Amino acid sequence: MHARSALFDLYGDHLRACDSQAPVAALVRLLAPVGIAAPAVRTAISRMVMQGWLEPVALPDGRGYRATDQATRRLDEARARIYRRRDEPWDGHWHLVLVTYPPDRSARTRLRADLAYLGYAELADTVWVGPLASPELDGALGRAGATARTARARDVDPSPVDAWDLAALRTSYAGWPAAAGGLVADHLAAHNDPDEAAFAARFHLVHEWRKFLFADPGLPAEVLPADWPRDEAAQRFAAEAERLKPAADRFVARCLPSAADCPA
Repeated sequence: MHARSALFDLYGDHLRACDSQAPVAALVRLLAPVGIAAPAVRTAISRMVMQGWLEPVALPDGRGYRATDQATRRLDEARARIYRRRDEPWDGHWHLVLVTYPPDRSARTRLRADLAYLGYAELADTVWVGPLASPELDGALGRAGATARTARARDVDPSPVDAWDLAALRTSYAGWPAAAGGLVADHLAAHNDPDEAAFAARFHLVHEWRKFLFADPGLPAEVLPADWPRDEAAQRFAAEAERLKPAADRFVARCLPSAADCPA
């Protein structure tokens, strides 16, 4: 687990209800149970400030960092997808994005990763396709210094579904219930403090489930096989996350004394 990804998970899943901010000492304390060392946390914070995801803020408990508006939009979108709070109807049209890439190679690499995260797949060189238009598309293009033309198409022949590796995604979803049970059991057995154990287990559970956001474009049921295993995997995730949440919240409150009364 990389420190940057862990910080995104922490802000998105635990700190959103507390004004999306926390002192540095609390961030270090919260990430210690999942194996992220203090120097890695501080380095990741510095990089996220440079990238516009975090901003420094003075807090009663010491110097801290708050998620920026850009980060808050990304985190809210991710949370809606993680907990299946978005179920937009599909009108049968595919969203096409014809990208003019920036000259910088690293910017192109980041843009490709961002487009995949937003649910798009590269249909052909410079042409990306998704089931729905993402509200974050303009932001991703702007951060990379890229431009694009967009279009909607109903009759795409052959179907663009093959642009995603659905076989690998099916395997991952099918294996999720067993994998989730194993990682939760491992964390619950590895910590003496039951609240810390629940926090670590739930944190790792969400972190692993979050990976589906980069692999699953959220294709509509109309173009998926009838026995698609996503719903079963999602139900197992939601049940485990809900079961662990009360104890995990207690641990977060202990690490953020001034925010102990933040709504769950």
